[in-house]
Amino acid sequence: MTSSTPQPFRVAALYRFARLDAFEELRAPLAAFCCGRGIKGTLLLAREGINGTVAGSEADIAALIAHLEALEGLAGLEVKYSVAAEVPFHRMKVRLKREIVTMGVGDIDPTTSAGTYVAPADWNALISEPDTIVIDTRNTYEVSIGTFTGAIDPATASFREFPAWVEAHRAELEGRKVAMFCTGGIRCEKATAYVKSLGFEDVFHLKGGILKYLEDVPPEQSLWQGECFVFDERVSVSHGLAEGEAELCRACRHPLTPSDRLSPEFAAGVSCPHCFDARSDEDRRRYAERQRQVELAQARGRGPHIGS
Repeated sequence: MTSSTPQPFRVAALYRFARLDAFEELRAPLAAFCCGRGIKGTLLLAREGINGTVAGSEADIAALIAHLEALEGLAGLEVKYSVAAEVPFHRMKVRLKREIVTMGVGDIDPTTSAGTYVAPADWNALISEPDTIVIDTRNTYEVSIGTFTGAIDPATASFREFPAWVEAHRAELEGRKVAMFCTGGIRCEKATAYVKSLGFEDVFHLKGGILKYLEDVPPEQSLWQGECFVFDERVSVSHGLAEGEAELCRACRHPLTPSDRLSPEFAAGVSCPHCFDARSDEDRRRYAERQRQVELAQARGRGPHIGS
């Protein structure tokens, strides 16, 4: 008898720094491949490689990874898998970019100059050493719901601001081991290449990023605090890559913890403690109407309202 239990969607966060001189030519066939199999998410293509997160059935995601691995230059993809009860994306997008992760600094080549990979099993020992400085290379809204014990938050609004932060803090990095991390490994890989270009030698990054650490390291041994922000409708994941408790403020897109949602400044779809003072009453009236339309669409069984 065939089981009617819904199967979870497989989510693949992937990237690969590689020289793709004809990356523009990959866009249309790659979009057709994904759309033809019902895969949803976003893939970014640039001369420096590929980056993205996609979701679909286990078989379809396996087919996509095999397809990508067979393309010239993309063998050895860095891939982290997780599951979602519902498809965490609304559509499939394949975009052409100048960089697969935008730093805005030319002549940085992570394929030849990235820092030393550190496996999740060895990460705790490295970041616990007294001469190690630990840097979270993500943006401050991501850091707000979780990070490693003792990590420095550069308080950046975008990755473009990271080089300026490093320049302003060079003296603090001198003579130290510099350990950097990010969600899936791509930002910190590029960040280590940049820091090494400045003449620093003892530069390390977490292989597979936070996602691989949360997958491999048991909670009782973990130095991670909170949840990890992800760029899809799950919003966050925790140890074992289980879906987290964070939700997204639909007014400002800031992740919200359960305590944030207890604030009197929180109203679903309208405001949160992070944006309440930055929005006008007219803004909130517009957001409230949009939220009403979302709830009406959901009540009628139409799924997420456009813009939700």
